[in-house]
Amino acid sequence: MYKLTAMLEKHGHQVLKAENGADGVALARQEKPDAVLMDIVMPGLNGFQATRQLTKDAETSHIPVIIVTTKDQETDKVWGKRQGAKDYLTKPVDEDTLLKTLNAVLAG
Repeated sequence: MYKLTAMLEKHGHQVLKAENGADGVALARQEKPDAVLMDIVMPGLNGFQATRQLTKDAETSHIPVIIVTTKDQETDKVWGKRQGAKDYLTKPVDEDTLLKTLNAVLAG
């Protein structure tokens, strides 16, 4: 998470962090960020569940979710998109790929 935060902040993005899926959903509902970068492997509510909650809730469905995780199986990628993620990146992700993906999602 620190590496992603550093990459984003270096390019002028403000980063909010949550330690688990439930806190991430609550933070997104409260702060209404421009986008959410979601890991999958988290305690409690996992990233697939959190992504589904955000994308299916009228209050947060406008917030694009990009999954950024170590889970690299094709079935995980398909499942992530089915939960509503706009894109799916596998760690380690390079800075150019992260920024291009984020900018594309933010552009709509």
